[in-house]
Amino acid sequence: MFNQLELWDSIQSPFTIYSVSLALIIQPDTLTESHLTFQVSSNTYHHIDTKALFNLKPEFRSPLTNGDFLTDRPLQLEVTLHPDLLPQLLAHAQTAEEAAAYLQALSQQQAEQFQSNTVEEKPAKNLQNPELSLNPLLYTENWFCLSVKQQHDSGETGYNTFWHYVNPATLNQPETSSDQIAEGITNFIKDWTAVNLTAATQDITEDLLKGVTTLFDGVETWLDNALSNNDNALNDSDDDESILETVIDFFTEDDWTFTKLQGQSTLQVACQGENGRWNCYAQAREAQEQFVFYSIYPEVASEDKRLAMAEFLTRANYGLIIGNFEMDFNDGEIRYKTSIDVEGDLLTSDLIKQLVYVNIMVIDQYIPGIQAVIEGRLSAAEAISQIES
Repeated sequence: MFNQLELWDSIQSPFTIYSVSLALIIQPDTLTESHLTFQVSSNTYHHIDTKALFNLKPEFRSPLTNGDFLTDRPLQLEVTLHPDLLPQLLAHAQTAEEAAAYLQALSQQQAEQFQSNTVEEKPAKNLQNPELSLNPLLYTENWFCLSVKQQHDSGETGYNTFWHYVNPATLNQPETSSDQIAEGITNFIKDWTAVNLTAATQDITEDLLKGVTTLFDGVETWLDNALSNNDNALNDSDDDESILETVIDFFTEDDWTFTKLQGQSTLQVACQGENGRWNCYAQAREAQEQFVFYSIYPEVASEDKRLAMAEFLTRANYGLIIGNFEMDFNDGEIRYKTSIDVEGDLLTSDLIKQLVYVNIMVIDQYIPGIQAVIEGRLSAAEAISQIES
């Protein structure tokens, strides 16, 4: 809606955000939320990050989903306005376009006033000081960051915040139940601990309680009740260990060296067999209640060898009882997969061990044939004959 907007940070310094859009959420005849979406440079984001502007405190962030942020690309932030300030915005605007124009005019007026102010006439620092010169709609601490995203060549990376799960607009609404807030808190903590496996849940909830009650007066008792309900829900879920936790326990106890992929419920393991070395991936599919173990052949089949490889893998699959070979016809990746569905039951170390060791044994047996077909030394039938004779 407008190309740029000037806001003021926690030390009363102005800075500019770009490619700004504004959305109003109105239910019925009542403004319930106002969202700003904008871009900032890597340097500006570093300033926001280190100063925890837009209430972007460390304890309020979920982990990055797909690698680190790049320094040469802009980042997109979505923020929502403090609910106590919605009436002020609504008093000057009935539509998103009018609200955008009002904020733009405020920003210009504020910039002119700021330039003419003396050192003693600093802008207002927060919502609790509206009588001072800075309009609270332009103060970063009166906006709550919902998400931070960045586009990479391989896709989007970024993170959501606690305010994405428990929107500030709901905290002052009497119709919002403790159960709703507890559900949001539970989902945030589950996503947080899915990556930070050593995190102490109690510490997280205490930090959240302190942060939220500092920002919103009069909700401490009510929110404490929601957190208590959240602890009960987490304790109930802890009775059944997650698939990922069970998988980690197995590889730890079985003395494997592994790496957890950032933002994913997947472990990477390097394997060495008699016929080669390759990477394996142990994936926990929590929602589907499934465990999958992949062995990835270290080379891809060139386009002119993929039909021959497809024949080889089809011949190999015939007669295999546990698991199967797969090939991606788009890029030639070859892998062996073993998996199990444990819906209504529990995944155990013995089940994981069976899937892992059978997987490794099978691919190691077939590696010489895969290599011979890729190099064109043998036909698919000849390679299978040599392996299975």
